[in-house]
This record gives sequence, C-alpha cells and structure tokens, in this order.
Amino acid sequence: MSFTFRPVEPVADAPVLHSWVSQEYARFWGMVSATEQDVVEEYSKIAESGHHQAFLGLDDGVPAFLMERYRPESSPLADVYEVQPGDVGMHLLVSPPAGAPQPGFTTSVMQSVMAELFVDPATRRIVVEPDARNHKIHVLNKKVGFRPHGVVTLPAVDPAEDHKQGLLSFCTREDFLATLTPILAAPAAATRGESL
Repeated sequence: MSFTFRPVEPVADAPVLHSWVSQEYARFWGMVSATEQDVVEEYSKIAESGHHQAFLGLDDGVPAFLMERYRPESSPLADVYEVQPGDVGMHLLVSPPAGAPQPGFTTSVMQSVMAELFVDPATRRIVVEPDARNHKIHVLNKKVGFRPHGVVTLPAVDPAEDHKQGLLSFCTREDFLATLTPILAAPAAATRGESL
C-alpha cells in the first residue's frame, strides 16, 4: 500500500465518487440516493467554499478513499463546541474493495490521513463528528487516538432525516503519535470495504 493525495476534480471524479457514495455501506455519507450530477454539484461547492477541501486518496495510483478537510469555525460545529486555534475537521470514506478484503487496509488509510493532516505544523487537533450510530468508525477513530467529547446535534446529511446526532471527538498530534507503535505491532481488525 502506497497512498498519495490529490484534490478532487468534481467533474472528472464524479463517476468514481458516485459509485462509492450511492452504495448502502456509505449511508452515513448521506448521498445514497444522489445522482452523478448531485455529486458534481456537491464537490464543486466544496472546491469553491474557501474553507472546505476534498481529496482523493490513491493506493498505488488507484482511487481508494475520499478525505475532506474543513475549518470547524466555518461549519455547523462552530455552534456546538468552542473551536480552538489549530483545529481541523475531517471526513473519511473508504472505497468498497475491488477484490478480496485486505486486512489492515482501513487502519492504514486512517493513519495516512491523520499523518497528512498533521503535516501542517499549524494543525494541533483533528476534529470529527461521525454519526453516533456508526460504531465501526468509532472503533477506528479510537485506534488512531481520537477521544470522544460527546454527542452533538448537527444539520442532517441525509435528506430523509431532520438532524444528525454526531459523536464529536478530538485527536491531538500527541495522541495520534502515541498510537502508532501499538497499531503497527498488533494485528489489524479492520478490512477494506467495511462500512465507515
């Protein structure tokens, strides 16, 4: 596994992204019923926002995951917690496996994403707010050092719901670095294609 990142190109990448977000495993992404044009529009808005960026994660050049980085102070999170200097928000969606699941793949993706976000010395803490019902991502978040802060009410990502109950969690650079040795030494439980 060799991961690289590049900015999402909304039109060119829409077919791949749509093939991921429209599947049931990605239901917490809130785009299961989205069209390819909806994906183009969503990622065009993100690209133009000035405070939210989307990146395609490539595994040896092949699209493997989607990572979004955003400024919490310019998001609905600003209404539910006191944003600190150096806070960076993150969303992650791993692609479904093309073949047999690869043990440890999702954990490796998450470690790579965290390392990429912490490359910026101004980044002091990563902030996530996954759906409170998404237990698989909570387990993965804990593996890389996230500490739950509590459940918060946010605008819905799924048009069929009134709001989202998100588990607000934080990971400092120190907490992330402290997890690397144990994770690398222990067998990984997460496999590529698990619903996050």
